[in-house]
Amino acid sequence: MTWNPGLASVVELAGELIRRPSRAGVDDHEPVLAALEHWLTSRGLPCRRLRDDTGRPVALLVEIRGGRPGPWWALDACVDTAPYGDETAWSFPPDAGDVVDGRLRGRGAADSKLAASLFCHLAAEVHDRAGDLRGGLAVLLDADEHTGGFGGARAYLADPDAARPAGVMIGYPGLDEVVVGGRGLWRARIAVHGTSGHSGSRRAAVGAVSRAARLIRLLDDAPLPGVSGDFPLPPKLTVTYCHGGEGFSVVPDLCEVGVDLRTTPDFGAEAAENLVRAAVTELDALLPGPGATDVDVVAVWPPYRLTEDQQPAAGLLGAAAGEGLRVRAKTAGPSNIGNLLAAEGIPATAGFGLRYEGLHGMDECVDLADLPVVHAVYRRAVLGLLRV
Repeated sequence: MTWNPGLASVVELAGELIRRPSRAGVDDHEPVLAALEHWLTSRGLPCRRLRDDTGRPVALLVEIRGGRPGPWWALDACVDTAPYGDETAWSFPPDAGDVVDGRLRGRGAADSKLAASLFCHLAAEVHDRAGDLRGGLAVLLDADEHTGGFGGARAYLADPDAARPAGVMIGYPGLDEVVVGGRGLWRARIAVHGTSGHSGSRRAAVGAVSRAARLIRLLDDAPLPGVSGDFPLPPKLTVTYCHGGEGFSVVPDLCEVGVDLRTTPDFGAEAAENLVRAAVTELDALLPGPGATDVDVVAVWPPYRLTEDQQPAAGLLGAAAGEGLRVRAKTAGPSNIGNLLAAEGIPATAGFGLRYEGLHGMDECVDLADLPVVHAVYRRAVLGLLRV
């Protein structure tokens, strides 16, 4: 694949986005949305802002209607980023947005400002030939992804004026795999109670932290099934935090424990909740406290997995093969926006892009030598879906 001079514009826009920091929970994402909005509107592409329940803009949505009826498809890329971490550990400024030795450098180069720029350019090409295409193409540029709230995707799904997509391709990086599935999740906060008092008192008191420690052992020892059926990964339970107590002289009366349980089709949300509640019931019987242990479920996403002949996985895998790449379909251990979409009955791929280094770490960059073939694969996939 030879370099397409038009792809220089993809790099230029991506660099501009990187130079506008948009760290989740740190930076105002207005500058990065404004840059995208200017690029799109200056080329006559229809776009509008999506807002959350508070009225805060969380995404830009581009919608291009084809000249003939048919299903809509969507491209999705986040334009907010992970934090920088220790900036002194970087060998270049985290907001560099420059090209050195064939690599685009800076936070968001891999995840996922280069993908956002690429998808904007594909939207421009589709817009120019829309009359010959079926259905339509949406491009979602999500500015609320790294918060974990996925505000842009949620606003898109909730927007009554947005055409509902038949499938979504999410622009995470990585040249060797197309992510076609992921484990689901079941998350809960558990409030463990204890009897407060002075740590030096003669009266025996079972503190909340001690009870929480017993609960953690019960959870860690709880049996989980292995791999079963066609899903290639087993469920997994992780205690992610334990907060309680203050100082040394007070027996704590409350300790909060966080539990993250990754689910599978054969061990879903109901099984996850039953396992955790069984451990809580055992705790309250073995080491009674002043009150029942409380389980507050905070998030539930289903697992999902597309078959390789199911769209849009088939379109993307076929396009990669058509460009001479050997790309494997992967089911990911971590969850992604594909799980959120699966809960809405929308199939999604989540990952095909440039090779990268430093994702969420220091010295993030992507190898621009991959850009021509990645562009060609997405172009082939999108146009193929819009011509069916």
